[in-house]
Amino acid sequence: DATTGQNGLAQARVFAEVVDITGIVLSKLDGSAKGGIVVPVQRELGVPVKLIGLGEGPDDLAVFEPEAFVDALLAE
Repeated sequence: DATTGQNGLAQARVFAEVVDITGIVLSKLDGSAKGGIVVPVQRELGVPVKLIGLGEGPDDLAVFEPEAFVDALLAE
């Protein structure tokens, strides 16, 4: 969840203790959050970001494009 902030890292650590994580799905990027939490989560868990959520339904999931994400993250 892109709106989680630094609490997301703690949640991801606990989740990884009980489940074999193979990738990250970052939801709620259609809101005002930029999703910067994904960088420390990906770095700490060592798993790729696979999908991003840009809306409410399953059809709103898109393949993660790192270059476009960084451009949006750094945009004013």
